[in-house]
Amino acid sequence: MVWTSKRTPGALARALTAGALATGALAVTAACVPVLGGADESKAGERAPGGAGARAECPDVPAPEGTAGRQLRGMWIATVGNIDWPKAGRRSVDQQKADFRKLLDTARAMNLNAVFVQIRPNSDAFYDSPYEPWSQWITGTPGKDPGYDVLKFMLDEAHARNLEFHAWFNPYRVSREGDLKKLAPDSPARRNPGWVRKYGKGLWYDPGLPEVRDLVVKAVLDVVRKYDIDAVHFDDYFYPYPEAGAGEFPDQDSYKTYGKGMRKDDWRRQNVDTLVKTVSERIRQAKPWVRFGISPFGVWRNDTTDPQGSPTRALQSYDDLHADTRKWIREEWIDYVTPQLYWPIGDARADYAKLVDWWARQVEGTKVQLTIGQAAYRVGKDAAWRKPDELSRHLKLNARYPAVRGDVYFSASDLVANRQGFATRLRDDHYTRPALPPVSPAAVDRDQTGQGPAPAHRVRAEGGDRGVRVTWNASGDAVAYAVYRVDGKRAACAPVTPGTLLTTVRGGGIVDPTAKPGRTYTYYVTAVDRMQRESAPARGATVTAPRG
Repeated sequence: MVWTSKRTPGALARALTAGALATGALAVTAACVPVLGGADESKAGERAPGGAGARAECPDVPAPEGTAGRQLRGMWIATVGNIDWPKAGRRSVDQQKADFRKLLDTARAMNLNAVFVQIRPNSDAFYDSPYEPWSQWITGTPGKDPGYDVLKFMLDEAHARNLEFHAWFNPYRVSREGDLKKLAPDSPARRNPGWVRKYGKGLWYDPGLPEVRDLVVKAVLDVVRKYDIDAVHFDDYFYPYPEAGAGEFPDQDSYKTYGKGMRKDDWRRQNVDTLVKTVSERIRQAKPWVRFGISPFGVWRNDTTDPQGSPTRALQSYDDLHADTRKWIREEWIDYVTPQLYWPIGDARADYAKLVDWWARQVEGTKVQLTIGQAAYRVGKDAAWRKPDELSRHLKLNARYPAVRGDVYFSASDLVANRQGFATRLRDDHYTRPALPPVSPAAVDRDQTGQGPAPAHRVRAEGGDRGVRVTWNASGDAVAYAVYRVDGKRAACAPVTPGTLLTTVRGGGIVDPTAKPGRTYTYYVTAVDRMQRESAPARGATVTAPRG
């Protein structure tokens, strides 16, 4: 991941929604399909009797196939340096909350379904941690309590829009400055200066120290246990990126103590491997449904260094960051990998097209899902990225590879800024309809129930002032619902297809304002569990939209 300067926000969420409705495109968003609460006069949200064992209303209709139409569509929300949120100077709680909601509304307007939010940017916390201080990026002061549960707020707002929440941790970075005294007094780095190494202008924990690994694991597990996150996410910062004139990372003492005769590079990779494996095991023990993913630098090794590497001429994560991402895939320590392929198609050093092919081959035969990290921040910044359709071309190329299960954009502010209309282009070319995220085969294997959610019941549809109101009785073990709409009066019991997906919600109903007056529609609803498994559809409801 890169550190970038602040960007100028735009009004993409409003523009995308207005554009979709004006052209008649079915791009239903949180703004135009309100979620109804579970306690209205029609008892929307009432639990279906019998929980997971409840009898289906349409027992002969199968659940939708688990991969068709599924895509992970996400954006990174970076907090370090106030890149995306909270914006510098926006210190009031109300301002911060309003700004965050706007980012999430942009995600929904683009038909994204996940956010990757940086909650531990510099060995600090966007939550009340027993191990680390409050982050300086919230209030401007390291360790200062912001007066509200920031992570709970972010998580609740994301889930209210049915966006997956991937909690993003940086394992080893301590500070972008070199002075320990500028950290909060209770920072573990300040209290244990022997854990810290100065490299370049910043401070880093030494990955060779068991105490450091223990701190990272504790920080991650604290969040996993206390919050209903969907995934734990690491980015590309392991051992620091080499800096010109900075020399070698100063870990001679820990190497002397723990190296045990290994080559230093191998020992460093083993240190990172140990952290990744331990975090993976502990997450799965605590909450088997919570996924663990990593977004590494986009080149593992060049084929000039290793015949198993990619046809590239770039920095190598294996050698320079001591991150053996290929091993983590093969060992299935991670549930998904999101390499940061921040180059254009045809780049002489690292061709995006060749890298997608290489990464697709790495996940073959494993249960690790591949999504691609996309460089939204680079669009329009130089000659190579002048074309506003560059990222759209990336997604078109990705469609040739079934192993590619989606894309994540760095970062949220760039999607909002929508330079040269690139985000609108992405929506219009690829995201005109919403999509459910893919089911994680590894997470399903860890599930003890062996089954998906019970279906919803009693779908009702009726016309109203704002459009068609659709409600249903909730499933006993679902966290969300997928609403499908087809034209005309259709069979009450019928299969559903991704091409008719209208929206996804957490709640007991929706209002569909895109229903055209006088036209007849049939609505179907499926239940979705925390692993994105879908139930068979409930009995559909047919309605004719009122004529005003």
